Amino acid sequence: MSTTCQLQYTPTVLTLHFSDGSRGEFLSVWLIDNDPQHRDAYSGQRLVDVADLPLARTIHAARVDGGDVLIEWSDSHVTTRVSVEWLHQHRTRAASDVHYWLDGAQRNAFEDCAWLSHSAYGNDAAQTATWLRRLVTEGIAFLSAVPTHEGAILAAVAPMGHVIDTNYGRLFDVRAVAVAENLAYTDRGLGLHTDNPYRDPVPGFQALQCLLASTEGGDSLFADGWAVAEHLRATDPESFATLTTTPVPFYYRSAGAELRAERPLIQLTARGVVCAVHYNNRSIAPLQLKRAELQRFYHAYQRFALLLREPRLQMHLRLRPGDLVVFDNQRILHGRTAFASMREARHLQGCYLSRDSVLSTAAVLNREYRTAC
Repeated sequence: MSTTCQLQYTPTVLTLHFSDGSRGEFLSVWLIDNDPQHRDAYSGQRLVDVADLPLARTIHAARVDGGDVLIEWSDSHVTTRVSVEWLHQHRTRAASDVHYWLDGAQRNAFEDCAWLSHSAYGNDAAQTATWLRRLVTEGIAFLSAVPTHEGAILAAVAPMGHVIDTNYGRLFDVRAVAVAENLAYTDRGLGLHTDNPYRDPVPGFQALQCLLASTEGGDSLFADGWAVAEHLRATDPESFATLTTTPVPFYYRSAGAELRAERPLIQLTARGVVCAVHYNNRSIAPLQLKRAELQRFYHAYQRFALLLREPRLQMHLRLRPGDLVVFDNQRILHGRTAFASMREARHLQGCYLSRDSVLSTAAVLNREYRTAC
């Protein structure tokens, strides 16, 4: 679907009113810097350095010419032609594309989350593009009817992105064992957490597939950590600020690994937007801070922990054999209820995917699907 626009301009600002109701303002210096004539035709990479840009150049005239905007400059006979669609894609967005969900207890995972059959993923471009878009915007999505033989998860997620190796292996089993190096490999219930905050970089996305389900316990729990963090910002800004600025050490040790990393529990972008939550009570190492800093941190830390315990924020479901969940490990907190493996086995297999590869797959498929439409 093509995008059209109405145009206004001053010497320094080009304003476009797009057909979808959105609006974009583009400074003349930005338009000069992003002039398509300053880009390599094949790679798209910039050919001109900012030190050589004529920053004093202003807009003499501008008009819509078919699907492009044609700009004449005040001090040059050279004109700039830019696609309306490209300008629409690169306008400054007032609102985030992220879909936050704070009402976990009210969500029915089977109805309110993205689901797609294993056979449809990759074979139906429209459904796959929608599934990946919702994975990115909502942080979680599910596949059904994935083969339940061991290792099937690796083939299922391969089209989504690059599986990464860790000390747990390329593929790891989540089931109770006699001698567990991690509490995940016991019958215990696990509170909401994110995985591997002691690793650098932290795994971007996690996939878990159910091979054997318990009929008593072993329910999966999920919560939107970004939504909870924003709720904390709104209700207790001082605690929020403490959790975004206090460096927290994380530590993991086993027979074959010793891993350390330091990061805040809530991480922000340069614009102040929440971009990651790192919460794992089991792996926080002793903090070495001054007394006043420790007091502030523990007050904020407990405030966040008590929020995560609130049932209203938690989405529950019991994965069925063949169900596979993929979620953003730097956004979605996960946990489980306790179960009794002596009476009934519960077996999940999991793996981690690099964040950039999943986001890239989603963006490329969305681009190709939009072009096909």
